[in-house]
Parts: sequence; C-alpha cells; structure tokens
Amino acid sequence: MTISIRIDGMHCGGCVRSVEKAAQSVDGVSNLSVNLESGELRADIDRPELVDTLKGVIEDCGFDVTGVTA
Repeated sequence: MTISIRIDGMHCGGCVRSVEKAAQSVDGVSNLSVNLESGELRADIDRPELVDTLKGVIEDCGFDVTGVTA
C-alpha cells in the first residue's frame, strides 16, 4: 500500500533528513521519499496501522502532519 503524508514545518535539507531517518526506523516501510518543496512523504507500507506509527515519529521530530492519502 502506497501512502502520502503531508508535513508542515520542514524548511531545509536537515528537516528532510530528520523525517527520513525517523520514518526509516519503522519496520514495514519501504520506498521512502521525502520532498521538501511539496512537504510530502511518500512510502510503501506493509500494514495500514503503520500510518499512525509514521505520523507519530514525524510529530516526534517536531513537525505537524496535516494529511494522509492512501
């Protein structure tokens, strides 16, 4: 399942790296990409419940999740 998560508050490459590192630490996530210009994370996930896990790790980095599309 491919998802897209809108992220508010990323302003630089360091922000992107923080989100990437946090999201990559979640088991069951693959094909991960974070785009600074669009403020979006796209990834394939093994299980639907990983959406909430990803939202949590992104928010733990200090960013706001403003939407999720599956």
